[in-house]
Amino acid sequence: MDMAEPPPRLAAPHGPAGEGGERRGRPAVHGRWPPRRRPRPVVGRQMASGGKRKGRGRGAGAAAAWGRRAEAVALRKYFLPFLGTEPALDLDVSMDMWNFSYTCLASLWLHRFYIYSVIAFGISLWIVVQLFTTKKKGEKSNGNLSSEVVEEKQANGYAALQAKEVYVAGIKIFYGSQTGTAKRFAKGLAEAVTSLNLPVEVISLGDYDPDDCLAEETTSRNICVFLVATYTDGQPTESAAWFCKWLEETANDFRFGKTYLKGLRYAVFGLGNSVYVDHYNTVGRNIDRWLWMLSASRIMTRAEGDCNVAQSKHGSIEADFEAWKTKFLNCLQALCRGERKPCSGKCKKGKCKSQGKQSKESSDHEHGAAEYENAEAEELVETSSEEEADAEEVGGTNSVIDVEDLGNVMSHMKKAKRERELEEGVVGTSLSGETAGRKEAGEKREMITAALRDALTKQGYKLIGSHSGVKLCRWTKSMLRGRGGCYKHTFYGIESHRCMEATPSLACANKCVFCWRHHTNPVGTEWRWKMDQPEMILQEAIENHQNMIKQFKGVSGVKSDRFEEAMTAKHCALSLVGEPIMYPEINRFLKLLHQHNISSFLVTNAQFPDEIRNLEPVTQLYVSVDASTKESLKRIDRPLFKDFWQRFLDSLKALSEKQQRTVYRLTLVKAWNVDELKAYADLVSLGKPDFIEVKGVTYCGESSASSLTMANVPWHEEVVRFVQELAELIPDYEIACEHEHSNCLLIAHKKFKVDGEWCTWINYERFQELVREHERSGGSKTFTAADYTARTPRWALFGSSQRGFDPLDVRYQRKNKAKDISGC
Repeated sequence: MDMAEPPPRLAAPHGPAGEGGERRGRPAVHGRWPPRRRPRPVVGRQMASGGKRKGRGRGAGAAAAWGRRAEAVALRKYFLPFLGTEPALDLDVSMDMWNFSYTCLASLWLHRFYIYSVIAFGISLWIVVQLFTTKKKGEKSNGNLSSEVVEEKQANGYAALQAKEVYVAGIKIFYGSQTGTAKRFAKGLAEAVTSLNLPVEVISLGDYDPDDCLAEETTSRNICVFLVATYTDGQPTESAAWFCKWLEETANDFRFGKTYLKGLRYAVFGLGNSVYVDHYNTVGRNIDRWLWMLSASRIMTRAEGDCNVAQSKHGSIEADFEAWKTKFLNCLQALCRGERKPCSGKCKKGKCKSQGKQSKESSDHEHGAAEYENAEAEELVETSSEEEADAEEVGGTNSVIDVEDLGNVMSHMKKAKRERELEEGVVGTSLSGETAGRKEAGEKREMITAALRDALTKQGYKLIGSHSGVKLCRWTKSMLRGRGGCYKHTFYGIESHRCMEATPSLACANKCVFCWRHHTNPVGTEWRWKMDQPEMILQEAIENHQNMIKQFKGVSGVKSDRFEEAMTAKHCALSLVGEPIMYPEINRFLKLLHQHNISSFLVTNAQFPDEIRNLEPVTQLYVSVDASTKESLKRIDRPLFKDFWQRFLDSLKALSEKQQRTVYRLTLVKAWNVDELKAYADLVSLGKPDFIEVKGVTYCGESSASSLTMANVPWHEEVVRFVQELAELIPDYEIACEHEHSNCLLIAHKKFKVDGEWCTWINYERFQELVREHERSGGSKTFTAADYTARTPRWALFGSSQRGFDPLDVRYQRKNKAKDISGC
């Protein structure tokens, strides 16, 4: 057979079978002829049901089988030449296998959905097993890697804890200071943080650029601590001015967004003085609020240190800081262990709200983190964001308040404010058992704190009791050596070596820019401290003064006669520091001075008009007139009273009612108050003083509390020119005396010019007689300044060749030193 020949067509045989013959052209297969008509194949359900078909007989199945067999035989015959041999196969067996295979395939087709499900389940199970196995292998490999890292670090000398998560990378302490207190606190805090083995950096806000650097702290894991002081009129210190300005603008600039500092962790400690009610710790509160507005997170509530020892929670600003520092370090240690989360800022009175309440309000606040526990029993000063907390309690930070509900909101906030004031002012904060007992008993604190005592002692003060002091004047030392006396010796005839400079009150109501004590003394508007008795103050003042005089015994140049005289004080200048008239028992103290034959020179800053009116006779009463307008007085004296100008004018009026000697004391500060001549003349007509002392400001060295320099000290010739111009505006007065060494001149009322001679000196013996008569009469017998005057020597007069220097003494010029014209 040709290979290209197609296989033969299988045709059904016709006719009877014959041996080796054909039936109508159809071949016989193995001597057997297939049936004439081939039946149609049985498929599908009919085959599965046994091969039966509706309408057909039993022979249908047999016919189909025969047809299939015939086809198999024909195929074998066709392919047999290619196989080379003819296998001996049993046709019946082949057909049975075909039927079996066909049946199996049909069954699989019918149950295909079950098969698909089983396959899908198997694939899913395989995927899960693979994922689980991969995860286990990854954890095992990571564990091995961590172990290798730890082992490597241990080999390099690192602790195993380094491999753990770092919760606090370091501390950055920012400070804004004017007098150096905040800077000192910052250094002390840095030392304490260093002891915790944490990196720390102390930064002045004046040297820091927040625009470039502050946003980096959101991801640095550092904690930023702000120690900021509040300066004049609630303004930041010079070093912190730019930082506060930038932070305020950023907090209110929509371009930065409310989450600009999200992630920054911070704490704030403010330094202020509660005497300044309207501006108390304004800077610290503002910085805290602005950071909070930019989504920074507090690690603890804001604390406020108070320089006013009467209101300070712990007795002094140093004690306030130490209490806050202890609490901060405890919080820091907990953060380093990962035990605490930042405070959300919803804090009042130093204590955070409960976790339950916090969780309810977390949806209304961006910083709704879990609150840390307040384990300390102490409570610090009133802390941060009372306004924020009140607003949140009413309706949330982002809620809109209906106009109809505004009254309820205001009532709520006023009630909260009254509760705070009541707690602070009446009950007080329970700081410790001892403090609570003291406040409940109504016992007042001492004016002089431990830190203040140390500072004043270093300056040469001999402190008396809890609020008084005495110091030896440099003019006392000078006159002991015969080198000249002070301007009071030239103007009023006191003996400088017998003058005791003291004060019964170290506190003052002003913070003058030219304060020669650099504001180391406390301030206040009323007496709130424990009070010592005047007898004790005077006795210890005299004893301390005598002890200081004794130290000059045997010193080269000291005159023996003056040394003996100096052991008995004859004059007392109540101008050492502070405001002596604030002392509640000032009248008793003055009487005691007079009983000891000690004259009194009392200086007041013109802020207590009622006390001036109630004052007993004084040898000479001074009022400091440091400026002639409201604006310049506020700028120079920086008074604590809100109504300082009205008090100032009332004090001048009260001075005009006094019958004894009265003096205006003008301190000239170049470029500050030397161009107000007409205004000064108006004030003279208001107070009608007997004398006007005009003195150039004394430069006491550089001080962070004042911006004055030597450029603000006027030359003596400039003071003379000012006095001459002022005298022309007040016709009832003339220039009487001059003390060039102190850069000072005296303008006197013409009533003290008797028969053409000036009588500005004081007859001290006569004054003591008049005072005793006044006391014996119960105050009915009065006397005036003209009753105890004395003639002024010619060397003391203005225009004399001596320029106010006593010719009995020898003027001493320091070698290799420029001429000192600044006075004392």
